[in-house]
Amino acid sequence: QVQLVESGGGLVQPGGSLRLSCVAAGFTLDYYAVNWFRQAPGKEREGILCISSSDTSTYYANSVKGRFTISRDNAKNTVYLQMNSLKPEDTAVYYCAARIGNCRTSNTEYTYWGQGTQVTVSS
Repeated sequence: QVQLVESGGGLVQPGGSLRLSCVAAGFTLDYYAVNWFRQAPGKEREGILCISSSDTSTYYANSVKGRFTISRDNAKNTVYLQMNSLKPEDTAVYYCAARIGNCRTSNTEYTYWGQGTQVTVSS
């Protein structure tokens, strides 16, 4: 079965860190770009940070620059989102999505999606 599975979400205090994982099952991520999206209550889903098949990172949300980084481990078929200095406004459901080749802005251009993992930043 082809799927993406996210994990690593949870409740964290402001200023804390989390690392999200996105594991692919049923296909290899080597040739795929993987983008992390998030959706807060009452807001549209937004792309935040993407890594291409050639390991180039592209930020789509200025609000996470300097705090979030993305990486991939093809041997583990996994992409990670390291989130530092978390803020309450980072609270959202985080999704990973994959497409062949390069990163794209629009969520409609992604083939595979995970089910999402909740991140809550609160004291």
